[in-house]
Amino acid sequence: MDDLHILKTRLCIIGSGPAAHTAAIYASCAELKPILFEGWMANGIAPGGQLTMTTDVENFPGFPDGINGIELMDRCCKQSLHFGTQTLTETVSKVDFSTTPFKVFTDSKTVIADSIIVAMGATAKRLDFLGSSEGPRGFWNRGISACAVCDGAAPIFGNKPLAVIGGGDSAMEEATFLTKVLGGLKVKNVLSGEVSDLKVAGLFFVIGHELATKFLDGQLELDSGGYVVTRPGATLTSVHGVFAAGDV
Repeated sequence: MDDLHILKTRLCIIGSGPAAHTAAIYASCAELKPILFEGWMANGIAPGGQLTMTTDVENFPGFPDGINGIELMDRCCKQSLHFGTQTLTETVSKVDFSTTPFKVFTDSKTVIADSIIVAMGATAKRLDFLGSSEGPRGFWNRGISACAVCDGAAPIFGNKPLAVIGGGDSAMEEATFLTKVLGGLKVKNVLSGEVSDLKVAGLFFVIGHELATKFLDGQLELDSGGYVVTRPGATLTSVHGVFAAGDV
């Protein structure tokens, strides 16, 4: 590869959500001059992560009236740039953590870094049916969500009949949380095969997440679900000098 496309840095951050930009801001303030890759994330999510698909964020400190998700991530990006982060809008295709310094590759660039932070995030899985998408004909963020803790207190859900789709521990936790804004709770056993109509004012998907860690397979220790394994109580991964941040 041409030397013009080889960049060297003390710290390379892979990701573009809140965790990645928080790391970038602190690293920049410490004069590390980080390089941040904000390529496409899991499920084809644009730079900025899941918040770019959120309308109003009402639980972020400093915005008592809420803030649009896209605007919030745009501000995070500008703050990173303000403190000296070099941002590259490219998707990382592979990495080499076998020796130091580490190497991070895109289709057009190679970054050689002393340390790495992986912060690609994850995307909530969603069912695909008529009305479940974004846009004028869809109800995503207008009655359909994937986070009860984030959206359950929204006025459109208050004291309304709601449904949670999911069968794991997380689904039960989300359903339990929603009892704070509901008048009651019903749990349906899906093993019976019974099909019936359920009229609800809100729907929550809790069917797992899709990770963006496939390119790390063979480079870092991953668990059976594809999550990066870190040292208990720390962010250090199986490779010394490589750290994990956020939902990875």
